[in-house]
Amino acid sequence: MAVSIDTVYQRVLAIANKEQRGYITPQEFNLFANQAQMDIFEQYFYDFNQFGRISGNDTSHADMLSILEEKISIFERTGENVANGTDLPQVEGRELYRLQIVRWNGKEAEYVNQKDYFNIYTTPLGKPTDSRPIYVRNYNGIAVFGKDQKRTGVKCNYLKKPNKAVWGYVIVGENALYEESSSDNFELHVSEENNLVMKILALAGIAIKDATVYQAASTEETKSIQQQKQ
Repeated sequence: MAVSIDTVYQRVLAIANKEQRGYITPQEFNLFANQAQMDIFEQYFYDFNQFGRISGNDTSHADMLSILEEKISIFERTGENVANGTDLPQVEGRELYRLQIVRWNGKEAEYVNQKDYFNIYTTPLGKPTDSRPIYVRNYNGIAVFGKDQKRTGVKCNYLKKPNKAVWGYVIVGENALYEESSSDNFELHVSEENNLVMKILALAGIAIKDATVYQAASTEETKSIQQQKQ
C-alpha cells in the first residue's frame, strides 16, 4: 500500500499554514516531495550498511534489518530481460537504481571491472566460458561474455528508483483542487508517511525562510528516526 500524496500534502499545508507561516504551492510541493522521497530511499542503504556492521545477535538490530529489508523489497525487480544483452531496464517507472544479479540462460554471471576484463583475456585459463559467464559495465549498460558476447537470454535482478510522486490538480476559481486521475502516490512503505511530512516541511521551511517551521520539522524528523532505531 502506497503513501497517499494528497494526505501528505494536506498535512504539510496544515502545519506550514499554521499562524499564517506560508503557503506551499503544488509545484513547490511536488519538487520537495520527490526530493524527500529520494532522500528517504537512499537512507535505507546507508542504514542497512550501518546495522549490518553491528556484531552480535542483538534482537533490536536484527529487527531493524528486517524492517529495512521489507522497505527495500518494494523496489526489487527480478528476472527482467536485458534487451540486446546490453540495455538495462529504463522503462518509465522501472528506472534502475542498483544492479544486483546478471544471468545468462540461468547461469549467474560474475561482475568484473574493465581493467580485470582485459587481464582475464590475456590469461587462457581465466577466459569466461558458457558455463562460467562474466559481465562488465559500459556506456551502453552491460556486456555479457561466455565463449562469445551474449545478445539473448540475458536477465537481471535490480533495485529500481521510486516512481515520481505527483500531486495533480485542477484550478477552480483561484484554488488548486486535488485531481486523483493525474496524481501519483509515493511508492514508499506506508510507515514513511510521517517522515515524508517532516522532510517536506524542512525543505519548505528553507524555501519560505521560516526558521520556526524548519526547526520544528527537523526536530520531529530527528525524533522519529531515533524512535525507529531504538
